[in-house]
Amino acid sequence: MLVLLSGVSGAGKDTIKKELIKRNPNITSLPSYTDREPREGEVNGEIYNFITTEEFEELIKKGDLYEYDVHHNHYYGTSKHLLNERLESGKIIVKDIDVNGTENLVKLLGKDTKIVTIFLRVPREELHRRLLERNPNADPKEITLRLNRFDYEESKIGVYDYVIKNNDLEKTIQIITTIIKYENTLENPEF
Repeated sequence: MLVLLSGVSGAGKDTIKKELIKRNPNITSLPSYTDREPREGEVNGEIYNFITTEEFEELIKKGDLYEYDVHHNHYYGTSKHLLNERLESGKIIVKDIDVNGTENLVKLLGKDTKIVTIFLRVPREELHRRLLERNPNADPKEITLRLNRFDYEESKIGVYDYVIKNNDLEKTIQIITTIIKYENTLENPEF
């Protein structure tokens, strides 16, 4: 099963994913490829595989990505090889991904792969606070760029199976854990 977590930058996707993995040995991550620089504390291969723009464009040229997008002026994408390898492991894969990537993966894999989509909502004011907290020295243009994406991301909520207000980390993790357990028991959710 592939669980796709989306929400605006700063909605808590990475934090939630790390907690789910820490609490359940049957859950694993699927790192995205990106050409952006790692933030402080980010480890290559954990949440992201950090590569150069040239390396990313080579993956595109070779057709090695299921989907990719330019988000906040950087490439992000899903490796075909890595996703297929993780699916074969039989573990539950949790991937944080933007709304465009979710739509693309559901279109490409939805018929053959059990996919559960979850959107994390955060009020705009709270998002602004989190972005500043994440990087107090952030360029105001970077914060504005991320906030400008808010309305677009929110407009895609109808694509998701579940929408969760993420204002309490522990409660959100409990809700997502319950969703994963429930969805994992369903044989064929389509009527």
